[in-house]
Amino acid sequence: MFPRSFFATVVLLAAPAWGGPPLTTVQDVLYKADGTRFNGTLTISWTSFEASDLSSIATHSITTKVVDGNLYVQLVPTTSSTPAVFYSVTYNSDGRIQFSETWSVPDSPLPLRLRDVRVSPSALAANDSGTTVQESDVIGLVSDLGARPIKGPGFAASRVAVVDSTGVLESVSGTTSDCVHVDGSSGPCGGQAPSFLDGDSPSGIVDGSNTVFTLSATPNPPTSLAVYRNGLLQKVTQDYTFGGNTVQFTAASTPQPGDTLLASYRLTGTGSGTAQMFPAPQVLCSGTGAATASTTLGSMGLCSIPAGVLLPGDRVNVRFDLSHQGTVSGFSFEVHWGATVVGHRDAAVSDTFVTGRADAGILASGSQLSFQSWGAVLPFTAGVSSAGDAYATGLTVDFQGKLAQAGDTLTLVSYTVVRLP
Repeated sequence: MFPRSFFATVVLLAAPAWGGPPLTTVQDVLYKADGTRFNGTLTISWTSFEASDLSSIATHSITTKVVDGNLYVQLVPTTSSTPAVFYSVTYNSDGRIQFSETWSVPDSPLPLRLRDVRVSPSALAANDSGTTVQESDVIGLVSDLGARPIKGPGFAASRVAVVDSTGVLESVSGTTSDCVHVDGSSGPCGGQAPSFLDGDSPSGIVDGSNTVFTLSATPNPPTSLAVYRNGLLQKVTQDYTFGGNTVQFTAASTPQPGDTLLASYRLTGTGSGTAQMFPAPQVLCSGTGAATASTTLGSMGLCSIPAGVLLPGDRVNVRFDLSHQGTVSGFSFEVHWGATVVGHRDAAVSDTFVTGRADAGILASGSQLSFQSWGAVLPFTAGVSSAGDAYATGLTVDFQGKLAQAGDTLTLVSYTVVRLP
């Protein structure tokens, strides 16, 4: 049996262990601006701290009701806590948050009013300058920071950032003109830019029997090649086959005299981004012409250069050969560049063969022309002139001839019109 006084002593010694931390009562009457009493709830939240009696207060929040304006709540003082913390208070009414404020609760044996615990923004800012908040005091901050990549030793300002294999942010190295690849490496930007060759005229004699023609370059990719005959798109394998830069027409699609052949295709880029157009001479037209026994000037052969083929800086070379049969009449011939006569010659009856050439230098507007001709008896002559004919929309080179009197024949044996790169 223990005496009654022993139990009294045990209770008195144990009382501090059973009691909670000290509390300060906040009690007031809240009104709205129109004089009616506030009804709603106050949500009060705080971060972890240690009370003045060394009690550990965990991060949490409580909600207290305000009925007919009456506020009553008991809170652990924070002015004497370690560290010094504040209560965040949110006022809710009519189903929404009305406003928020901050409380600093001192130790007090008597109830305090709101004016005794409210902290002004300026006072809060001044206090923050000397307050240290641990990352662990902010709910979820440590885990959120851990989920974000961190700067590595190679991280530098004003550089492209890349996430390395360990999840660390590093800066890409290289020159300012380099491009960054998806794997984080750097190097020269791009590769060889593709270029396009449009209106390429395949070289080869268009005489109705020749089926093999050569392109100015090799299409890349091969499937980009499109071949046109007199403006009609030809079908590969049905109308022609090709390999490299050689096009071979089928027998049924053999180009006939007077036909116009054009091709369009892509090329491997030059690396500078500028298309290398027409790297080799182009035969725009070639073939045998017609014969005439007329005493009136007329066409014996015609080359039609499509629109968009000629560009400033180009040079077009024209060559032709004439044959005169008979002993009755002399003859005359001309070469026309569009509507401009490049050259005119009158040959004697004894001239059996005549040849000539003309050159056209393509200018920004019009062309500069030169002409040469001579024959078996016809003396050599040369001349220079200019032409204002518009070539951008297409242009024709016309070989014309006539006899001085009936009875003989004048034939355009062959002609070639070549575009030089």
